[in-house]
Amino acid sequence: MESATHVESGRQHHNVTLGILVLATMAYALQQTLVAPAMPAIQDDLGVSTTAITYLLTAFLLTGSVATPVMGRLGDMFGKKRLLVIALGVFAFGSLVCALSSSIEVLIAGRAIQGIGSAVFPLAFGIIRDEFPRERVASAVGLLSATFGIGGGAGIVLSGVIVDNLDYEWIFWLGLAVILIALVAAAMFVPESPVLAAGKVDWGGAALLSGGLVALLVGVSEGNSWGWSDARILGLFAAAAALLIAWVGYENRHPAPLVDMRMMRRRTVLTTNLSALLLGFGMFAGFILLPKFVQAPDGAGYGFGSSVTEAGLFMLPSSVVMLFAGPVAGWMCNRFGDRVPLLLGTTLALVAYAFLTVAHSEKWMIVLAITISGLGIGFSFAATANLILGAVQPTETGVAMGMNTIMRTVGGAVGGQIGAAVLMAHTGDSGLPSESGYTVAFGVLAGGVAVALLLVLAIPRRVVAAVPVPAPSPVAAHPVAAGLAAEAGAEPVRENLVGTVRTATGASAADAMVTVIGRSGREVARTRTAADGTYGLDLPGAGLYYVVAQLEGQHGSEVVQIGAPVDSGSADGESVRGDLVLWGASRPVAIDAGTATRPTSPFLRRNADVSSLS
Repeated sequence: MESATHVESGRQHHNVTLGILVLATMAYALQQTLVAPAMPAIQDDLGVSTTAITYLLTAFLLTGSVATPVMGRLGDMFGKKRLLVIALGVFAFGSLVCALSSSIEVLIAGRAIQGIGSAVFPLAFGIIRDEFPRERVASAVGLLSATFGIGGGAGIVLSGVIVDNLDYEWIFWLGLAVILIALVAAAMFVPESPVLAAGKVDWGGAALLSGGLVALLVGVSEGNSWGWSDARILGLFAAAAALLIAWVGYENRHPAPLVDMRMMRRRTVLTTNLSALLLGFGMFAGFILLPKFVQAPDGAGYGFGSSVTEAGLFMLPSSVVMLFAGPVAGWMCNRFGDRVPLLLGTTLALVAYAFLTVAHSEKWMIVLAITISGLGIGFSFAATANLILGAVQPTETGVAMGMNTIMRTVGGAVGGQIGAAVLMAHTGDSGLPSESGYTVAFGVLAGGVAVALLLVLAIPRRVVAAVPVPAPSPVAAHPVAAGLAAEAGAEPVRENLVGTVRTATGASAADAMVTVIGRSGREVARTRTAADGTYGLDLPGAGLYYVVAQLEGQHGSEVVQIGAPVDSGSADGESVRGDLVLWGASRPVAIDAGTATRPTSPFLRRNADVSSLS
């Protein structure tokens, strides 16, 4: 009875955490698209040029792209919950600046501050992976991924209502209210992640990546205004290419890179990120093209003369189906593997845009295409997140998901500008794009998603948890381990932790990754199991250690005591057994009552009285 109560309490705690994370990510997704439909009204109110008003989107994308990998890395190092609260706090401050602004300069500054909130996505994904039982991770990640599209569609709907009935400032007051609720709830109820990565922030890599992304996004954003053949645009693209190439070379040489290029080159990570870029291309271009199409006046020969609010309602079915697509995709990931829902989702998105290319003369055609597209994007985004999480180590989660978010953002920026460029090329003396311009634009979207489908087919069927790593080096050569040993006043003991990793059915878990985390929460050693599931590791001296085994989405964990107390019958220097079974990440940790010392390390933070664990 007590065990059942404990399980139910844990489930309720996870539900609360998931609800808060959904609210946080939804707040960001809303602010990403709420502004776009309101830009003409803001431009009229402030009396500024079209070039100036476009920086409301550009500034948001720029700071978001720069901040996401850096804050993801900081989350891996110092705690994902801590950085989530900081990101929400900065996001709220940016919303307040926007709401109180009276000039375009202050409004753009507020939007730039808001962009830092994009880090909520990779941080939220990391918290889910660290905190939830394995069987719930895929569906929870699916729901969080769906908010990326749900918030985008809902933002367009709400923006129309606000613009038609209220002042544009209410867009930011609404966002601020949601963000503050999420901020307080996250600070109070979201637990800190138990897994921290060792190292320092690679500021040189961050500067090169930031410079490359800034040059790329400014070039993409200004291409239609300045002309794609303008020397400034060509110069920005050349600078972006040079800086990003330099960044890759720098990261390959850096001992503790911001983004591990070995991780990014893994076939699963590379192909998934490229497909996410093209899916972002399709989704955001659709968000821009479709409202413009349905708002075209009667004299245009196409469209339906819809108001801003009515145009937003056309997008509503997409948001509704995404709400259900995310969790369903998570169930499919658990049942059939992550690749299946991604294949299905990309195929549905391709069908939707191909259909729009040849059929868009009736309202029901638009609604049907938007609904199918929403279903496809919902499946796809959920699956891409789960694929990335399954292909990287827990200590890589923040930065890996940050890079995945960047790929979506860059894809969205490029897609929106290419769609606008196609329409501009088909605009006549009337000032309105021709119907053929929209046909070509929809065809371009279909082509981009078709390439994404080819990339999805290239994703390996078997997702490996991580790339092989060399056998562990002597502890003295490991700076973290050596520091812990010196701190404890103990000499390293060779292979003082040995054990066997098995699956839930009792089979040997060959090639499983075994990671050991010290009391400080930092990784001190790692290796892979042999064909019979056995492993041996050198640890830096006496103390409690958290041992985690991972293989293809399965996790097992245990706390071991190296150099047990004298009264336990074990002496320092003896090898300690660290046998693990791959269950879910939330399996209770067992510690011998004689070694319970109320440790304060991050991985036991949620279980202050360790003697009560069983």
